[in-house]
Amino acid sequence: MPYEKIKGKLLVAQGGGPTAVINQSLVGVVLEARKFNRVDLVYGAVHGVRGIVNEDLVNLSSETSHNLEMVANTPSSALGTTRDKPDLKYCQQMLKVMQAHDIRYFLYIGGNDSADTTRIISEEAEKANYRLRCIHIPKTIDNDLMHNDHCPGYPSAARYVSQAFVGLNRDSWALGGTVIAVVMGRHAGFLTAAAAMGKKFPDDGPHLIYMPERTFDVNVFADDVRRVYEKYDRCVVAVSEGIHDASGQPVITKLTNCQDRDAHGNVQLSGSGALGDCLAQVLREKVGIKRVRADTLGYMQRSFVGCVSDVDQREAREVGEKAVQFAMWGNSDGSVAIKRIGFYMCDYDLIPLDRVAAKTRTMPDEFITPEGNDVTDAFRMYLRPLLGSKMPDAYRLRAPFIPKILNEGVPCSSERQPKLPQW
Repeated sequence: MPYEKIKGKLLVAQGGGPTAVINQSLVGVVLEARKFNRVDLVYGAVHGVRGIVNEDLVNLSSETSHNLEMVANTPSSALGTTRDKPDLKYCQQMLKVMQAHDIRYFLYIGGNDSADTTRIISEEAEKANYRLRCIHIPKTIDNDLMHNDHCPGYPSAARYVSQAFVGLNRDSWALGGTVIAVVMGRHAGFLTAAAAMGKKFPDDGPHLIYMPERTFDVNVFADDVRRVYEKYDRCVVAVSEGIHDASGQPVITKLTNCQDRDAHGNVQLSGSGALGDCLAQVLREKVGIKRVRADTLGYMQRSFVGCVSDVDQREAREVGEKAVQFAMWGNSDGSVAIKRIGFYMCDYDLIPLDRVAAKTRTMPDEFITPEGNDVTDAFRMYLRPLLGSKMPDAYRLRAPFIPKILNEGVPCSSERQPKLPQW
């Protein structure tokens, strides 16, 4: 069936949490759209869907290619974003604005809620008999979009998390004690699992990784930490913000009674640092470890400028380009999806919007150990090619111990905490 040649303006918007590479997708859209004479102008919505309703639109066709390339390598959302979750009435207002401005192509960069918004707009345009092509462009550090091998933004955030835990592990190795770091991801453990990628030696942390795909029990947690601490005289723990008990209640609400919610109705899981502090207190009380510290990685995971995967940059650009191509050469609305080919290449497909919208993908069982507190080699093989080139590494001294003279016969402190590896 020949594709439908629609002529008019193209509108692109960014929604949800920013990432280190989301502007690559934006620039991919703008530069690719310039190749098609059916696109009169490319508009950008300032602060996402809210900017559409308010008619806060900018003319991206006036941007130079050079400046667009500079923006592409800049983290966070260049157009601004929003946490608004449009309902039917909201989407109908958006459609009226698009009709007024002769918008014929709507491309929305975001996660599963953004895909749902794109779906509603698509359906309303069809009801109104208004020719509008709607394409969702994937973006989320949570890596939780259905029918995607992975999502743009996730590899760079995973690279950051991996390197952060290399540093936390080295700090713990030098001083001992226990450190807990809470990682984003909501109901998917992909980002927390990335903490494992910095391990080099058998006793390296994170020694324990807790993901929301498994039930979290504070007593089991305390026993796990006690076992690791007795073996290494220290323990590094990675915890997902979305961990929950057997009833499905988020641990953060159970330990703190905090019920704060965002605009989407989601419980605020790690914004205050309370989860890490509560888990640290559990260890002090149940295990008796005095030196316990808790960190919450927070927003740093999303838009850290010095820690970007080159693979992520390339693919984020390509999903923007492919979105335009699907819009121009196809007759269907949909969501762009990344498909893995071998080890490692990727291709792109267009998935029906209702198969992605408002749905959450979680980690498959083969990525999590039977104990539920670590990841498998299958996950490491999955993530490694996405992290990009030139991953930093951590090393240890190999110098042998000198025989003791004054303290002959006194055990070396490294017998409990093996600071030097056996060669």
